[in-house]
Amino acid sequence: MKINLKYPVLLVHGMGFRDNKVINYWGRIPKELEKIGCKIYYGYQESNADIETNGLHIKKRIEDIVSETNCEKVNIIAHSKGGLDTRYAISTLGIGDKVASLTTISTPHNGSVTVDRLLNLPDFLVRFVGFCTDCCYRIIGDKNPSSYKVFHSFTTQKAKEFNIKNPDDPNVYYQSYAFVMKNCFSDIFLWFPNLVVNFFEGENDGLLTPASVRWANFKGVFRGVGNRGISHCDEVDMRRRKLSKKVGEGVSDITEIYKNIVKELSELGF
Repeated sequence: MKINLKYPVLLVHGMGFRDNKVINYWGRIPKELEKIGCKIYYGYQESNADIETNGLHIKKRIEDIVSETNCEKVNIIAHSKGGLDTRYAISTLGIGDKVASLTTISTPHNGSVTVDRLLNLPDFLVRFVGFCTDCCYRIIGDKNPSSYKVFHSFTTQKAKEFNIKNPDDPNVYYQSYAFVMKNCFSDIFLWFPNLVVNFFEGENDGLLTPASVRWANFKGVFRGVGNRGISHCDEVDMRRRKLSKKVGEGVSDITEIYKNIVKELSELGF
């Protein structure tokens, strides 16, 4: 399958990891998209800087890509917090004229009830966890990690405030995708968070529920084939392999989701 995508694709990562030349945040996805004719670029923003800091970086990144390639606009696919960073760049920082579309993969547009509950813990404890997290992120290259502030940006109240201040740009096409784990055994790395979020909110991808990530043109909730769920890690091909060898109702290879995304964007003229 070859497609004729008008604008290049900018992949904007989420928390916890950064794009680099050795280990790619997106697994096999970039190469699979290049095979079908996509030109791929990366956001390269920090792992855990606040939305405003990363938004400024993404704005500059988009401007550089457009200037270097004369492509006029970019199609953005953003995972998790990367979607909030990008929405801020588009709306508050006014880069929407250079963005054709924004596809968000499990981005907490509406905040998380679970985060609301967890932040009811003593503030000194939350700050301590934030401090330890910042130390870890500095090791992988972050210069301005701000975990405490980032944690609070995921509350339902902060999400409401963010959405009011960052309305969708009418010139940008927005769409969102949700995924869920079948059960806590779907991902050994996220089994405990899955149980916690399930207790407070219901089915989730190990971190976020469909209600948390639903935004604009919502494309639906995607599940794995058979008993295999799709976790927050699976969404960006962390394991670099198919979700399942089975064929049937549901997703067996996450790269197919991304291929379908760019195929549909191409059909829309983007």
